[in-house]
Amino acid sequence: MIVFHNVTYRHPRDEVPVLDGISVTIPAGQWVSVIGPNGCGKTTFLKLIGGLLAPSGGNITIAGTMLTRETVHDLRRKIGIVFQNPENQFIGQTVADDIVFGLENRALSRETMRARLAEYAEKLRIGDLLHRHPHTLSGGQMQRASLAAALAMEPEVLLLDEITSMLDDEGRRSILRLIRQLKTEHKYTIVAVTHEVDEMLASDRVIALSDGCIVADGPPKTVLADEALCGKLSLRLPMARRLALALHARGYDVEQVWDEKELMNKLW
Repeated sequence: MIVFHNVTYRHPRDEVPVLDGISVTIPAGQWVSVIGPNGCGKTTFLKLIGGLLAPSGGNITIAGTMLTRETVHDLRRKIGIVFQNPENQFIGQTVADDIVFGLENRALSRETMRARLAEYAEKLRIGDLLHRHPHTLSGGQMQRASLAAALAMEPEVLLLDEITSMLDDEGRRSILRLIRQLKTEHKYTIVAVTHEVDEMLASDRVIALSDGCIVADGPPKTVLADEALCGKLSLRLPMARRLALALHARGYDVEQVWDEKELMNKLW
């Protein structure tokens, strides 16, 4: 679905590239977490997929078509993007206006727009918010509204840039449940930048970036089991995992435990 072939990206004023010779393939339907320390190129990685930046070297292919100046407009129709701060994406006076804005730009019929507005408002549970001004919503409501606007375009690829980082625990859990639900529908290839370990564990695959390169790529528990790598990436494992490792070091058979429920059941 998404193929990076020896992709480099360098800011015009910088000598050191943000991404340096990245090659990676993301199959259709996979949920990938992109992780790494601040400044390692995670958001740049997403923007390159979305055609918001052009590679300095190498090439990117999406759904069999090379991403170029000539193809970027058509390929963007396959891609939905939700950024960390949803306030930066709102342009309508109401949530409903914001959701249908992109549909109007595609010149869809009024019947199609009404149907999609109703469908995605129900799916995201924001039906009672459609007539509200976006800036009157809570953080979690804003993220649901911005996701609804992206999904209403019916993309094949969903790019998520730290969309839970500004939410409280309940808001973060709510959005994670929603992404899990989207994954079960098998409609989307999801590429999500995140610092949250529970989001990484829920995904199919973790790609870790550092110093412009891919330093790890594999199943979440395999990547996160590397304590030296987690230290390099400034990742703090969940309390249950850290406790499990400490107990394992003292002879308890709990090495493979990753969450509190697992740990409690194992100890019992």
